Amino acid sequence: MSELTRLTRLQELYKYPEHLRLQVDQAPAVPGVYLLYGAQSKMPLYIGKSVNIRSRLLSHLRTVEEARLLRQTEHIEYIPTAGEIGALLLESKLIKQRQPLFNKRLRKSRRLCSLRLQDGRVQIVSTTHLTGDETLYGLFRNQVSAHSAVLQLADEHGLCMAVMGLEKYTGQGCFRAQIKKCRGACRGTESHAEHQARLLAALQDWQLYHWPYPGAIALHEARDGLEQFHVLNQWHYLGSYPDLAQAQAAAKQPAQAFDGDSYKILLRPILSPQTPVIALS
Repeated sequence: MSELTRLTRLQELYKYPEHLRLQVDQAPAVPGVYLLYGAQSKMPLYIGKSVNIRSRLLSHLRTVEEARLLRQTEHIEYIPTAGEIGALLLESKLIKQRQPLFNKRLRKSRRLCSLRLQDGRVQIVSTTHLTGDETLYGLFRNQVSAHSAVLQLADEHGLCMAVMGLEKYTGQGCFRAQIKKCRGACRGTESHAEHQARLLAALQDWQLYHWPYPGAIALHEARDGLEQFHVLNQWHYLGSYPDLAQAQAAAKQPAQAFDGDSYKILLRPILSPQTPVIALS
């Protein structure tokens, strides 16, 4: 089916959902999360977030491609937050908890893979049980995608997959060296030290940031009388609380494993000097 045909059929099926107009009009124009429910359903069809809930809901109503979702929606719930960071964190948490039908991204805690260097060799490791203070490179969906990324990196920088420990090493030179995709660390054309230095330089842009604090912290957001303290430790979101005392109590939870989704959400605000950060004992 061509894209034009698909859009034409959607336009034929689309009918402005008048039953949602009042609910959208009553939605607040503030940051937060919204949940779309079907008839007689306790589980949401879709969960979204925005810095302006009402504006985002209006854009849903105007979007022909979302006709199927809107035809099934009977009720809209919204949860205001004190800012964008809170909305992002809450959306990710609720999607994992509620498993809405129309959300594909963030539905599960992804068991991502990263690269780790051990004695000059590249290891593909799961991030599930790792802490935020290990030196890791890249976030990949699975081992296959991680291996493919390393192969592309090897092509770009003349690295040897055998020396890196990702292919069988015979000591007599690999096939990639014969076709001039490897600079020959496997057969002595260059030293392993030279190869290692080039590997480290190639991986530099992929390096994940260590958790930059000795323990848990709170990111503080406030808006129009609503105040939230988002508690975080080792890139893991532990919840949002209305006052510092509750945030400090939450910080006593055991440190969690590295969380790739939280890392991507939090990296920019945590590294930004403008973000209010409170160290929690």
